Amino acid sequence: MAQLDFLVGAVAENTDKVLAAAARARDELDADAIVFPELALTGYPPEDLLLRPDFSGQVDAALARLCHEVQGIQVIVGFPLREGPRLYNAAGVIAGGAIQACYRKQLLPNYGVFDEKRYFLPGGVPCVVPVAGVPFGITICEDIWEQAPAQQAVAAGARALINLNASPFHTGKRDEREQVLRLRAQETGLPIVYVNLVGGQDELVFDGGSCVVDGTGRVTQQAPACVEALYPVDLRADGPVVPLEADCAPRLDHVAMIYRVLVTGVRDYIQKNGFAGAVLGLSGGVDSALVLALAVDAIGADRVEAVMMPSRYTATMSTEDARAEAAVLGVHCLEIPIEAPFRSFLEVLAPQFAGLPADTTEENIQARCRGVILMALSNKLRRILLTTGNKSEMSVGYATLYGDMAGGFAPIKDVPKLLVYQLARYRNSIAPVIPQRVLERPPSAELAPGQRDSDSLPPYEVLDPVLERYIERDMSVRDIIAEGYDAGVVRRVAALVDHNEYKRRQAPPGVRITRRAFGRDRRYPITSGYQNFQNGGERSAG
Repeated sequence: MAQLDFLVGAVAENTDKVLAAAARARDELDADAIVFPELALTGYPPEDLLLRPDFSGQVDAALARLCHEVQGIQVIVGFPLREGPRLYNAAGVIAGGAIQACYRKQLLPNYGVFDEKRYFLPGGVPCVVPVAGVPFGITICEDIWEQAPAQQAVAAGARALINLNASPFHTGKRDEREQVLRLRAQETGLPIVYVNLVGGQDELVFDGGSCVVDGTGRVTQQAPACVEALYPVDLRADGPVVPLEADCAPRLDHVAMIYRVLVTGVRDYIQKNGFAGAVLGLSGGVDSALVLALAVDAIGADRVEAVMMPSRYTATMSTEDARAEAAVLGVHCLEIPIEAPFRSFLEVLAPQFAGLPADTTEENIQARCRGVILMALSNKLRRILLTTGNKSEMSVGYATLYGDMAGGFAPIKDVPKLLVYQLARYRNSIAPVIPQRVLERPPSAELAPGQRDSDSLPPYEVLDPVLERYIERDMSVRDIIAEGYDAGVVRRVAALVDHNEYKRRQAPPGVRITRRAFGRDRRYPITSGYQNFQNGGERSAG
């Protein structure tokens, strides 16, 4: 099982990786065959690269090279197969200088983050190939989630199944996969070798977790999450095909798994896009503290620059805690006060603001002063700017366009505030890097005297459950109120979510950990007359 990370669009480099892995599997592991993930030659998802004729030419050249160079082992690899005007999501079996067999994916997912019907036509026939004399049925990803493709392979003589995957992470995904594999194995009586992609690709993180189940659906081998490696699988075939017991990686708990996925997503976005490192604003709050820890764990302290930008409203404890975290993580930390640029903006705008009361406008100017400073450092140092906003804030628009939303990647964009605290405590359980005071003090944007988040929003203990029901579960306002939540709070929260889509459209990409991440999963119109609440709503001006 080649649980490897392939870069989208880098066909030649991906082919090099396939050949190197095949040679190692043959020479060091004495393998008869090696199985790669779905669309390994192009990376997943290649999106509209598939529409380019020159891209198809690169794939053809890669296949020709594999046919020429693969020796002494069967290579089962995913690639886009073009046949005239038709394009298929395919898996080829390459050995002996040729593509010996080719399977075309039958079930094309077109929900959530998947858009395969935009590009591919479905296949319709099974593909069974011998590996060391044992007939294996080949399927691709979504095929294993329904009965028909596996049953077709059984009818065609398969004694075991292989499933190539590019299955991205969301919470609970491993349990879902195991349930599906158990069901397919029990229906067919055949073992299944399940090979999954690993690594970050834009918002998506492919968590690996490749595994083998026997004919009863019991997991006999489990690769670790988010680890790139080759995993040998041994099967006995003197009667029914039986996978031999092998290592099963320990199951990570919910929070530990999310932390590992976030680190993977941050690391690969920075590395694959060629940034020298990362820079971020360090406020002394829990969000920026968590993002700093993620960045250090992803790329190392020497490649991370933290910037404190105190204002007239910044508490002394905030700067103390920010310095403390940077010091314990070994990160270089700059301090650039924003009082001078803030005062200059107020002076420039004084004629226009004359006679008008102070409001969120002045608060947003402070955030935008910080955004300009951070983007300047990002440009000059060639380090990507990581934003530090969480999903709770993005849901209700509690963020400033071109201020704290300015940046290139948003590591915790899909992480609700209460989970931010859980992740911070988890990281401290490994080694204490986030001051305890950061975890205990009331959260605040510190853009006005004595400001707290709870001045503008319901307490996160109330807000997050309402958001979870409205966004993740698509529950109506009426149904949420029926569960016992305050009607006024629910209506206001729903209004804020609906009216702040325009902000979310302008936010940087970030790691997806839920089924309803903003951008790829949850796509709502900005201009809309839809009403799911009463008594109007609020639209943030920030």
